[in-house]
Amino acid sequence: MKKGIYILPNSLTICGMFFGFYALLSAIKGDYVRAAWAILIANIFDGLDGWVARLTNTTTKFGLELDSLSDLVAFGVAPAVLVYTWSLMPLGRPGAATAFLFAVCGALRLARYNIQMVSAEKLSFTGLPIPAAASVIATLVIFHHNFSDTPPEGSILVLFLTIILSILMVSTLRFHGIKEIDLKKRKPFWFLVFFVTLIFITVVHPPIALFTFAMAYLLWGIIENTYLFYKKRLKRRTTAA
Repeated sequence: MKKGIYILPNSLTICGMFFGFYALLSAIKGDYVRAAWAILIANIFDGLDGWVARLTNTTTKFGLELDSLSDLVAFGVAPAVLVYTWSLMPLGRPGAATAFLFAVCGALRLARYNIQMVSAEKLSFTGLPIPAAASVIATLVIFHHNFSDTPPEGSILVLFLTIILSILMVSTLRFHGIKEIDLKKRKPFWFLVFFVTLIFITVVHPPIALFTFAMAYLLWGIIENTYLFYKKRLKRRTTAA
């Protein structure tokens, strides 16, 4: 701290925290769609601060700690308050407990990530990343609003989805990260075509596209881990035989 701090990456982190705080205020006021968009914007800043820090070689322990605190606000507390005020509040204590479960599992996920960064946590993630879990809730709110102005108050489906997201965050399942894609190396031509296609689909209908992408990432992780589990199980049986 006596040597000072790097302004650019930490400023981006604080911007992400600001949008997380803004999402909290919007959710409390009942402006759920604006809160959801604020969480998605915070997701962009969360990716930018780490990318800029690595690009400029300005990664510090202070920045990592600040990033975790920002993530807890933007992707832990803000989505928990959003899903509670948007849908779970009429359920009473179960709804409040589920919202708290999401927030505390997000905090546990961040704490585990911090201690595993040097060793186990390299390219892929252990457990569902907290920004991805928050994005599922945010895109769900935006997607639902596209078809109905009335929030799904007391929805059991939303309750179970929130519980599943919470469990996945603290699970040991492997989820892929953007860091696995080395942008410095040459890629096949279809990779660029695929990227352009994603942008096109998003521009055509953002609510449906963003929710589809978020759920696809979630389901792909579950399917892949299920496949790997049965593959290991089959290998053990073959070895034992």
